[in-house]
Amino acid sequence: MQSISIVPYLSEYQADFQRINQAWVERIFSIEPFDLEQLESPETFILHPGGAILLAKASDRVVGTVGLKYVEEGVFEMIKMAVVPEFQGKGIGRALACAIVEKARGLGGKKLVLYSNTKLAPALGLYRSLGFSEMPPECGKYLRCDIKMELNL
Repeated sequence: MQSISIVPYLSEYQADFQRINQAWVERIFSIEPFDLEQLESPETFILHPGGAILLAKASDRVVGTVGLKYVEEGVFEMIKMAVVPEFQGKGIGRALACAIVEKARGLGGKKLVLYSNTKLAPALGLYRSLGFSEMPPECGKYLRCDIKMELNL
């Protein structure tokens, strides 16, 4: 397997960030208005409020993404984690998740939350292996999400 590097988001990666995430969401669910805001304007809706985005690159190609959304003092939400299909099952999701956990710690995070769907068994297994535990989700937070998990940092 070619080597994968985890790099911080730059505006030149916006199209990759949107393409990878939109394709993933649309394959199983449907795009919600907040998705389009975050994907079309990640600087405005993720970075400027205090979040971060990391990308997985194979050579010069972006093959995975993960974001960190600032929620409140000490709390971040892991968002927009996706890996292109031909690179799935190669540990890239784990590398991205581990890197974003460290990024949250580095930004002063005390708790990292995420929202997912119980249909996504491999992702939930990954989150559990990193120490995330299931919490009761807030009603109606996101249409496609039926599980909330959190990790104390």
